[in-house]
Amino acid sequence: MSGPPGAGKSSWIRAHAKATDIVIDFDLLALALAGPGADHHRHGRTLEKVVHRVRFAAIREAEHHLDTVDVYLINTMPSPRDLANYKRLKAKLITVDPGREIVMQRIRDMRQPGMAAVAERWYKKHPPRSPSAMPQASRRW
Repeated sequence: MSGPPGAGKSSWIRAHAKATDIVIDFDLLALALAGPGADHHRHGRTLEKVVHRVRFAAIREAEHHLDTVDVYLINTMPSPRDLANYKRLKAKLITVDPGREIVMQRIRDMRQPGMAAVAERWYKKHPPRSPSAMPQASRRW
């Protein structure tokens, strides 16, 4: 799953994944590893370091089970190396983008301000497409 912060990647997965599937989502991993009451999207540096290592290990292990389960991996901005690996694994890349205006509003409403810069970088790398590029309806949160 790819797309800017606040696009709805996690929501898309919740709507499509089965209980037996594997979901590798940085924010969900951080929430699972953080103490009670932790914010869903704001993580300290130490927690982020731990989650990056856990995420990397989860990805490597999940690759060994692709013949028995579906694996959903959220990667906001996959690198060329990531994309080559996904191609090697015959992965299906799904991009969720309800549009810059909706994403930026969601970031203002629900995310830390630094995510706006991440979204701007995402949109610089992914110029807008025609309205038909996003067939599923977007939720306005």
